[in-house]
Amino acid sequence: MSIPAIAAYPMPSTEPRRRVNWTLQPDRAVLLIHDMQHYFLHKYDVNAEPIPTLIRNIVALREQCHDLGVPVIYTAQPSVQPAQDRALLTDFWGPGLSDPSNAKQVSIIDALAPAPQDTVLTKWRYSAFYRSALKKLMQDQGRDQLIISGIYSHIGCMTTALDAFMNDIQPFFVSDATADFSAAEHAMAIEYVAQLCGVSTSTRQLQHWLASHALQDSQ
Repeated sequence: MSIPAIAAYPMPSTEPRRRVNWTLQPDRAVLLIHDMQHYFLHKYDVNAEPIPTLIRNIVALREQCHDLGVPVIYTAQPSVQPAQDRALLTDFWGPGLSDPSNAKQVSIIDALAPAPQDTVLTKWRYSAFYRSALKKLMQDQGRDQLIISGIYSHIGCMTTALDAFMNDIQPFFVSDATADFSAAEHAMAIEYVAQLCGVSTSTRQLQHWLASHALQDSQ
């Protein structure tokens, strides 16, 4: 089974009740842009919601993070995935990008092409932490907050948020800078993170936190 075509749905605009009073701080944060590869985006009508809003919000967050010196890290699945590496993913999703016919779709979409200072990590499982240097990169830079954007909300993004929590890293799940298979699954991921492992919030709120701390640092 491969990923099916995904119907359009409106980007969520509400934020669930927070259980923790965490606020984002630029000197503690990393922006994660999760799996924004052509292969995954092509499952949508990219001209219909939630994709235009998804891309616009991630672009805005990335620009602000670059301006403030917040590290930006991408994940991307490789086009070569030996059977022992892909393992159980094949049972659920088929060959994915390891299918030679999909090899040209491995790159990050043009609107979010990584800048020279950004880091791209190879993605092997749902969680961005699995078999990657993400945790070490964050530890080496004294960072313990992770802004999570990208696709898909209830799979890799939500799993990464839970894994961050399990590693004592505060996840900030950007409700309107992630996208999913459906509105219901997207809403489930937002609520799950908010109630169990992090802060589900909006692009606007994150921009406010980033700007507020930047202003304090300049005074």
